[in-house]
Amino acid sequence: MNSNAAIKPTEAVQPAWLYSTVKQFSERHPAFTVGSLRALIFNANSNGLNESGAIVRINRRVLINEPNFFIWVTSNKCGVQTK
Repeated sequence: MNSNAAIKPTEAVQPAWLYSTVKQFSERHPAFTVGSLRALIFNANSNGLNESGAIVRINRRVLINEPNFFIWVTSNKCGVQTK
């Protein structure tokens, strides 16, 4: 039996609970500036961000759940106009 046949490549698995601060998120995803993220967070009740589970508030700190944030963005419920 060939021992190499049993070896399978491992996949990098990102946890569904990957949280970042606003600054960390902006550094990792430069398309989203700190100011634009703060504006989205300020209007989270009206733009659906709270209901999406994309942000978590702990005292005064806001953490962004990255997978949920991008699901929210692609769902087009964030007020983005598309043609």
